[in-house]
Amino acid sequence: MEKKTALYEEHVAAGGKMVPFAGYLLPVEYAAGLVKEHTAVRSTCGLFDVSHMGEVFFSGEGAVETLNALMTNEISTMPVGGCRYSPMCNAQGGTVDDVIVYRLGEESFLVVVNAANREKDVAWMKANRGEATHVEDRSDAYGQLALHGPLAAEVLAKLADPAGLPARSYTFTDQVDVDGVSCLVSRTGYTGEDGFELYFAAEKAPLLWNALLAAGEPQGILPCGLGARDTLRFEASMPLYGHEMDETITPLEAGLGFAVKMGKASFIGKVALEGEPPARTRVGLEVTGRGIIREHAPVTFEGRVIGATTSGTYCPTLSKACAMALVEAGSVALGDEVSAEVRGREVAARVVKMPFYQRNKD
Repeated sequence: MEKKTALYEEHVAAGGKMVPFAGYLLPVEYAAGLVKEHTAVRSTCGLFDVSHMGEVFFSGEGAVETLNALMTNEISTMPVGGCRYSPMCNAQGGTVDDVIVYRLGEESFLVVVNAANREKDVAWMKANRGEATHVEDRSDAYGQLALHGPLAAEVLAKLADPAGLPARSYTFTDQVDVDGVSCLVSRTGYTGEDGFELYFAAEKAPLLWNALLAAGEPQGILPCGLGARDTLRFEASMPLYGHEMDETITPLEAGLGFAVKMGKASFIGKVALEGEPPARTRVGLEVTGRGIIREHAPVTFEGRVIGATTSGTYCPTLSKACAMALVEAGSVALGDEVSAEVRGREVAARVVKMPFYQRNKD
């Protein structure tokens, strides 16, 4: 049976269409619909319930060494108050999960994991922890909200002291008073827009949810569901676990080399990644034919199947359909015309640069 976040009743009351996802019942969209929710995040502000994500805490004298062995990214150089994205690999170089690491103190960290991988991740982390490292899964005690969009900072500043909010991307401030609720507030997200993620005691979720919606009403804030979260991350070409990466796909194949520090002395999977160059690579496709190319569609170039799509959808901001694909390394270049098989027919597409959408940071 699926779990419910502390906001389940709020979602139902707001007209949320509830669906099973990663072991939870969550809204795929609300009455406004996916496109309006998506557009609100791109133009004003949107609010997401992401309380299904997992929160795993590391502490002890061995915490840095353990995390540096578990993560492909460099953990030892992280400052307190910093966040760092990192894949986590198995011995074969495949991706166990992609996570965000928060450094709470010199010997204490929070690792946020994907909901569907929570139990697997915790077991993996505990099995591979070093000495003097304590690992604790506190996911059920935490709620998490994501407030994203160009007006997110303006909305949050109505409920919290602006001076106490993180000013730079991938930083956080702990114990921020947001409308009377103590929160860890990070400048992170999964939409391609500026915004914040708030972590707090799970029972405070309804209070914060309603306070943020009320504060953002003049700015046109909308509650947003899983559907808009996916189209937003897709436009920004952000990988999704189970699609662009899994335990058979390496971070290098997924295009995440920026978060793989081969100069580190060691990490799980490093030996495998040091072997042959990646056999596959993630590419972006712009659909030039009729239709939408979803995941698992074989991709053909010059009469030969070179790979398959991993995600695909219509991009509301761009008014066109796109897809991402995992193909043989070196098989295509930007501008090449390919096709994908969709329900027995070939749909034309062109290899294009990613991300498909990038916000103006001026």
